[in-house]
Amino acid sequence: MTAAGPVLAAGAVLWRADAREDLLVALVHRPRYDDWSLPKGKVEPEEPRTLAAVREVAEETGYKVVLGVHLAITSYRTGGRAKLVNYWAARIIGGQFTPNDEVDELRWATPAQAAQLLTYPHDIRVLERFTSLPTETSTLLMVRHAKAGSRKSFSGDDRLRPLEEEGRLQATALVPVLRAFGATTVHAADRVRCTQTVQPLADALGVPITSEPALSDDAYFADPESARRRVLDIAASGGTPVLCSQGDMIPHVMRWLAERDGVALPPSRNRKASTWVVSLHAGHTVAIDHLDAPFR
Repeated sequence: MTAAGPVLAAGAVLWRADAREDLLVALVHRPRYDDWSLPKGKVEPEEPRTLAAVREVAEETGYKVVLGVHLAITSYRTGGRAKLVNYWAARIIGGQFTPNDEVDELRWATPAQAAQLLTYPHDIRVLERFTSLPTETSTLLMVRHAKAGSRKSFSGDDRLRPLEEEGRLQATALVPVLRAFGATTVHAADRVRCTQTVQPLADALGVPITSEPALSDDAYFADPESARRRVLDIAASGGTPVLCSQGDMIPHVMRWLAERDGVALPPSRNRKASTWVVSLHAGHTVAIDHLDAPFR
């Protein structure tokens, strides 16, 4: 008999500032277990972990949130199986708490108070990671274009090569994933496949796509310094920008950002329609995460 795989879950450190600008985090009490924990829950089949985190926070706390920095993956055993939980920092954009069957009490606490109240050591470690980083961060989402037709079978100008059917499905599936981080503006390298990858997002947001000729693979390697400056300008433009480009340029930019600011890069195969989540504070990278393609 094949051993069952790990239970996958996702959650968040939900935070706000009080009237004195003191940092507070949300803890939930679950009557079924009589414990205090960070809000979290199981990932549904085929559900991206980001969407599971947003959904579970809403179900347990009543709050709608935007995700920020990816904080940690905790691992422990429950019911004889391993459980892996992904956590993000999360900012409230609406809603309110109402007691429910899963959670009968929500308590806002300072990080020091929360560390005393939390039941599980793994939650305390997530909280420690959260407090080690700046609370106010901005996000840049860098997306590798979705699946396009074969270069060899396309007879025209390669800049005009479009997405194939699976790529169009990936582009649609990316919309809720990118909106989970509060996507606000959309940029794309001047390749049809890049523009088509983020067109569903631009349509959903009701915003135009800004063409970025300096951020194709060819333009990047011809003038990497100018391309890097443009990436930083986009990152500093406010809101949560989304930038779609190609598979050679993006890993180079990620390595440059990581080396420049001394952060670790997560393991990644950089597949088509995958997303790099760059968290920044005061113009410097504080964390980088990688999200697999919605399906592949």
